[in-house]
Amino acid sequence: MKPNIMKFFKKVEQLNSIAKNQGLKGAIQVLSRRIASKDKTLRRDISSRYLAGEGIEIGALHSPLEVPANAKVRYVDRMSVAELRKQYPELADSQLVEVDIIDDGETLFSIADCSLDFVIANHMIEHCQNPIGTIKQHLRVLKSGGILYMAVPDKRYTFDVSRPVTSLEHLIRDYTEGPQWSKLSHFEEWSRLVEKVSEEDLSASVQHLISIDYSIHFHVWTKVEFLEMLLYCQRTLLLPFKIEFSQENGTEFIIIIKKL
Repeated sequence: MKPNIMKFFKKVEQLNSIAKNQGLKGAIQVLSRRIASKDKTLRRDISSRYLAGEGIEIGALHSPLEVPANAKVRYVDRMSVAELRKQYPELADSQLVEVDIIDDGETLFSIADCSLDFVIANHMIEHCQNPIGTIKQHLRVLKSGGILYMAVPDKRYTFDVSRPVTSLEHLIRDYTEGPQWSKLSHFEEWSRLVEKVSEEDLSASVQHLISIDYSIHFHVWTKVEFLEMLLYCQRTLLLPFKIEFSQENGTEFIIIIKKL
């Protein structure tokens, strides 16, 4: 058997083992992390062009962005490393970055206004219940000229492939009314279309995920719809930024936003 084929079947066996021991959710998370970290070269090159000074990375886990020598990063997450290991047992063999700041990455309440040169949020915005509000808060903590660096999964190339793209109208309502109105439907959609839970087991699955505060992908996009949301933030909400750069990168797209 050819080496590449052997390697492929070995990876399949590993995912099957995880699914057997930890359930489909564990296998999905491992696959997600592998996809997210598959091609770091472009991420690193863009980082070297745009990042400098002092900033934060939110939710880096075991895959922090490689930054240039003149960029100093502190790591933000919603839990300590010990708690994150309980939440993500599939990362038991991975080295997680030390969490410097425990905070809600959507609000960054502990971070002062206009205090950072950059914010890194790779594969983070899809986990946010209020993406527009999150972008607003990330801009709040940036200095004028500061950079928001985002890598966002393209739902067409991930386990979200069967899910409908989140509409702009939905995102606006999450922002204006708060995300509680849609929270349950997101967990139901995730359970049905990602974890493939039967209707019989749906309610129990949803309640379990909510009870452990599991961080699902609440919203999904392709690059076109994500840019549509950013244009709404610019033109309607008048948030002070410009889109400095955008680039597809395999299963994701990278967006660089500069605060005005």
